[in-house]
Amino acid sequence: MTIKVGDRLPEASFKVMTADGPGEISTSDLTSGKTVVLFGVPGAFTPTCHMNHLPGFVEHAETLKGKGVDEIAVLSVNDVFVMDAWEKASNTAGQIQFLSDTAAEFVEAAGLGLGPAPIFGHLRSQRFALIAKDGEVTFLAIEETPGEATKTGAAAILEALG
Repeated sequence: MTIKVGDRLPEASFKVMTADGPGEISTSDLTSGKTVVLFGVPGAFTPTCHMNHLPGFVEHAETLKGKGVDEIAVLSVNDVFVMDAWEKASNTAGQIQFLSDTAAEFVEAAGLGLGPAPIFGHLRSQRFALIAKDGEVTFLAIEETPGEATKTGAAAILEALG
């Protein structure tokens, strides 16, 4: 079952790259006491994800934070090294946290899995975006067409924040 507005985000552990190498952060560490924008993508460096979805959040990061967002995070079912390389290649300057849901723990628990798709070879994340306040979902959008990032882009999140 897919999460919905009013639900709590499922607890999961994400891999993140730290100054000391791979580390972990939990859902509650990410969201406790904060307003978080979390968007999921099918794959790092894939055309829509890399050239359309992520850039909007980079461009509007300060505006989102000005509207009360404490943290912006992107999630993909890629390993932590791929997510680290994507962060570096995207020049996000620390504005966005890159989360590796390596075993699809979060996307499966949230009902946001995609596939397995032949192009990716295994279960991935649907393209989604949500706003969570202290771990509770206050906005959720899922793209019906994975190659689009309209309902889940930064402009849609800005509109939802008012």
